[in-house]
Parts: sequence; structure tokens; C-alpha cells
Amino acid sequence: MLIVFMDMLELSAAKKVVGLNQTKKAVNNGKAKIVFAAKDADEQFLLQIKRLCESNAVQINENMTMAELGSACKIDVGCAVCAIVAD
Repeated sequence: MLIVFMDMLELSAAKKVVGLNQTKKAVNNGKAKIVFAAKDADEQFLLQIKRLCESNAVQINENMTMAELGSACKIDVGCAVCAIVAD
């Protein structure tokens, strides 16, 4: 569980994009350093982002829930996917 906590701190402080469309755009543009996908998100949704990350050699972290990702992204709702982006 310590790894998840460290990831949440890193994510909370980092420059990021939130949501599927913004994350896909960041991955396709080569700006995404790491993608975070909620382990409790819809499976078809996860498959889509996993394939994109794999084809663009972007690391994906699936250790957090939607509630945890939403909290780390400082939004009031759950988050299925987000990415830390280059400055």
C-alpha cells in the first residue's frame, strides 16, 4: 500500500491532464510521462488506454481506484484515467 501512497503524492503535486480524451492526446503527442488508470474503471475503457500506452511505450500504473485518482487529481468525483505530463 505504500507504493500507492507515494504515487498519489507524486500525482497530486505533478502537472497532469485528467480524463480519457486529454490523456489520449498527451500520449499521442509524446507529452505523457506516465498514465494512471483506475483499477475499478470499465474494462473496455481500460483496454483502450492500455493499448494506446503500449503502442506509444508509455508506462501505465493501475494501482489506484477511481476515488483515489479523483482525490489525487483534486477533483470532487472519481477519475478513470489521468497522466503526468512533461512541463
